Amino acid sequence: MGLIEFTNRGIYCKQGNFYIDPWHPVDYAVTTHGHADHVKWGNKNYLCHDLTKPILKQRYGLEDNVQTLPYNKEIDINGVKLSLFPAGHVIGSSQIRLEYKGEICVVSGDYKVEYDGISTEFEPVKCHTFVSESTFGLPIYTWQPQELIFEQIINWVTDNNTKGKTSILVAYSLGKAQRLIKNLAGAFPIYVHNSIANLNEAFVEAGVDLPETIRITPEIKKDELQKGIVIIPPVLADGRWVKNLQQPAIGVCSGWMAVRAGRRWRSADAGFALSDHADWRGLLLAIKATQAEKVFVTHGSTAVFSKYLNEIGISSAEVTTKYGAEDDEVIGEENKEEIK
Repeated sequence: MGLIEFTNRGIYCKQGNFYIDPWHPVDYAVTTHGHADHVKWGNKNYLCHDLTKPILKQRYGLEDNVQTLPYNKEIDINGVKLSLFPAGHVIGSSQIRLEYKGEICVVSGDYKVEYDGISTEFEPVKCHTFVSESTFGLPIYTWQPQELIFEQIINWVTDNNTKGKTSILVAYSLGKAQRLIKNLAGAFPIYVHNSIANLNEAFVEAGVDLPETIRITPEIKKDELQKGIVIIPPVLADGRWVKNLQQPAIGVCSGWMAVRAGRRWRSADAGFALSDHADWRGLLLAIKATQAEKVFVTHGSTAVFSKYLNEIGISSAEVTTKYGAEDDEVIGEENKEEIK
């Protein structure tokens, strides 16, 4: 009998009697990270990394029923040895390692293998069974080194500045926004939407080193914003406030920008293929490093990626889950507010 089952509530460990990232309320939820498709409100108890707790508190009001663990510390849950390892996806993101009677299973959640400068770097974990995403599990998705992308962004902002345009970067409030802030700080003043500013404050309070940003308020003048970088969540990209800025130029930061169709998304002026998920090569690198005998592919390009793994001799199967509708597209009303 395996260590995990795929049920209508989520990924279940029967031996430990807990779920990993369930999509319906359960008694005990082990949480890989704070994006909305992996966290559901209403569980009786949560277990997550130390730096995921501030996210659960800020976004969902969860605190008293949240237990935390640092990376690489093992606890026992009903005889199952459980520990967290860095996933490199966003701050606090974790792979869940389970061990029971010599069998090891790792549920990775979402991950990327390139160090982003702020999230703890991905650490491969050897196991018998590995559960992987495949958001960008197609060969066409191959990321450039992030240093080149940040250079492209700075050049774009500089050009906009000389033309009197306002540079607006569209990025998820959790993960992408902090990555941009960390790597672009110092080039221009950085202005952020409330949803991003609130998360930044939670992270700083938890001890994360983040450069200073400026919360966007109604008192900030349009010509001031024009001189800096404005970062907003995706749900605001087509809003009235953006359209009323001084010659707004929209740059979307997403792995989907790697293909031409993606660049036309929401009529963006620029697309930067910056992703917090592993690309094709990264997925294969991570999976091979686990030396897993069985790989379950949970969301993304599951059919293509699972088929390829089987072709290269890695036993794989695709499974149906409810992951993938990440963060700001579904997170809630706080990200939809316009700046009056």
